[in-house]
Amino acid sequence: MSERVVIVGGTSGIGLATAELLRDRGNRVVVAGRSADRLEAALKVLGDGVEGRTLDASDEGQLAEFFAEVGPFDHLVVTVSPRGGITPLLELTAAELRRHSEGKLIPQLLTVKAALETLRADGSVTLLGAASSQMSAPGLTVLGSSNAALETAARILAVELAPRRVNALSPGVIDTPWWDWLPEENRGAVVNGACTNTPLGRPGRPEEVAHAIAFLVENAYTTGIVLPVDGGGRLAS
Repeated sequence: MSERVVIVGGTSGIGLATAELLRDRGNRVVVAGRSADRLEAALKVLGDGVEGRTLDASDEGQLAEFFAEVGPFDHLVVTVSPRGGITPLLELTAAELRRHSEGKLIPQLLTVKAALETLRADGSVTLLGAASSQMSAPGLTVLGSSNAALETAARILAVELAPRRVNALSPGVIDTPWWDWLPEENRGAVVNGACTNTPLGRPGRPEEVAHAIAFLVENAYTTGIVLPVDGGGRLAS
């Protein structure tokens, strides 16, 4: 029997790859994203069997309307994340701190809260953190703190929302549009250079992260974990 999966942030990058994989595995998929243009492009890729809606996940009113329209479903995946954010402390501003909180932590947690009315009582929630939560490289204060907070929240919610399962993904350097904040002529060198000292020595692909998300969605005895998908980046010296 197919299950219904809602992917908020499912119109590009990791979210879109996850939508494609879960669709191919026979699930009924609903994707949502803030950009109408990206939603339209994503639905062309995903085909007629996938539903889509525009949604600003930081807006509680829109979230309530969205989940009321979607109705009952089995699994929630939230991949909402702002781009950029590698900022040295001396260049850090309150606006940058707010941008990351309002772009990731706040919308992901508000999405989970709004979903509870219609999410299956023993369904699952998968959040998207990042490997910066475990790193101490200069410039990662904002990214690392934001992702660490989200990954900690996932563990807490696994207890608070049980028997619903709650997990988080912690991807490393993945070649997605997240890196589009870089100048195009430097993007490839920076992305590949960030993986030089990792065991696998290359950036990950969105579909590789999607496979890990699918595991967390499908495995009914896994909850409260933060699953790293970083090519061994956490092992690099």
